[in-house]
Amino acid sequence: MLRAGVSPDYLTYPFLVKASSRLLKWELGVAVHAHVMKTGFESDKFIQNSLIHMYASCGDIVYARKVFDGMLIRNLVSWNAMLDGHAKCGDVISARGVFELMPERDVVSWSSLIDGYVKNGEYREAISVFEKMCGSGPKANEVTMVSVLCACAHLGALEQGRMMHQYIIDNGLRLPLVLQTSLVDMYAKCGAIAEALNVFRGVRMSRTDVLIWNAIIGGLATHGLVKESLELFTEMQIVGITPDEVTYLCLLTACAHGGLVKEAWHFFDCLNKHGMTPKSEHYACMVDVLARAGQLAEAYQFISQRPMEPTASMLGALLSGCMNHGKLDLAEIVGRKLIELEPDHDGRYVGLSNIYAVEKRWDDARTMREAMERRGVKKSPGFSLVEISGTLHSLWEDPIMECLQTLDTQILVGAAVALVAIGAGAVYFYCSNKPKGFTFYLLFFKF
Repeated sequence: MLRAGVSPDYLTYPFLVKASSRLLKWELGVAVHAHVMKTGFESDKFIQNSLIHMYASCGDIVYARKVFDGMLIRNLVSWNAMLDGHAKCGDVISARGVFELMPERDVVSWSSLIDGYVKNGEYREAISVFEKMCGSGPKANEVTMVSVLCACAHLGALEQGRMMHQYIIDNGLRLPLVLQTSLVDMYAKCGAIAEALNVFRGVRMSRTDVLIWNAIIGGLATHGLVKESLELFTEMQIVGITPDEVTYLCLLTACAHGGLVKEAWHFFDCLNKHGMTPKSEHYACMVDVLARAGQLAEAYQFISQRPMEPTASMLGALLSGCMNHGKLDLAEIVGRKLIELEPDHDGRYVGLSNIYAVEKRWDDARTMREAMERRGVKKSPGFSLVEISGTLHSLWEDPIMECLQTLDTQILVGAAVALVAIGAGAVYFYCSNKPKGFTFYLLFFKF
């Protein structure tokens, strides 16, 4: 076009910027922006909106903000582009700030904020925003519901997920395949396998894709329905759907739950045979298969022969297998490697400390606690999410409980040793869990 001597106009540039955005070519987008400024179209709001979206899509939120701040007249598209840009870059605080300042909002505004919270792992906040949207905002669309169902799936909030499904029905929303896949995924992850299968079977086989098959196979595999997941994989191949890397990850998960070592090796080898490169997740799953089956030496050798450094998920799977099968010497080696790999992860220190506690190596266990304090690593309190009448409640563990339980154990062991030393014929222990969570030990002995 330029070689032919034809000058672009205000209609040309938005398409060029959009192409740069979809290709994630920041340099190309900057070149187009420079051409826009050279030809005097920098104040056109349609071009400016496209530039905001392009910069944000390429991860350059600073330049996106500069374009936004330089606009003399902003419309809803401008605000939505800036909001979506912050959300896509993982800055939900700034995204929320833009949202609160917006003079008007539409379904895109609400959906972008909800999706931002979901992608940032703030699932409860995503559902909270959706509830506010239902109260004072526009009607949700299919894009909104995909994000909200994802939040419910990660929280295991089955009742809320069912309410979202009912919302879709009551509001007459279309059910594109991506939304049906989200429903299957939500029900499967929440353990409602019958409902997941019901939604899945409601989709015509000719309309299915690999994503919805992965959702149902993975859901069955995670909940130990090994035979059913493998049967669905066979059915998937019959209808002509080509498996991808995620499919094989789901199958390896099924093999881990079912103790199917031979089948796991077959699926792992299929990755290479079908031109796919195994990722760290596949290696971790294969380690889990071997570790659960008690083949700990093979699992350790498998990790050692891997061309790249082992990941925390691989070592974590091996550590779990070592603990379950009483291989504490190997567990200690793996535990130390995990601390080297993730020195700021509180769970790694606690895991190794627990190994020492099982072996009654109290000094080493204390050393782990001291190492945590030295490095400024604090143990995160445990919590559980309980869903009551569609509302999620958090139950947090008080940090003092662990200290009390450790102290109880040490006092109990010390008392037992002393009693045996003075000639006690037998020592009996009785454990009672009280309503507030304290553990009391009653000690009985006879001479």
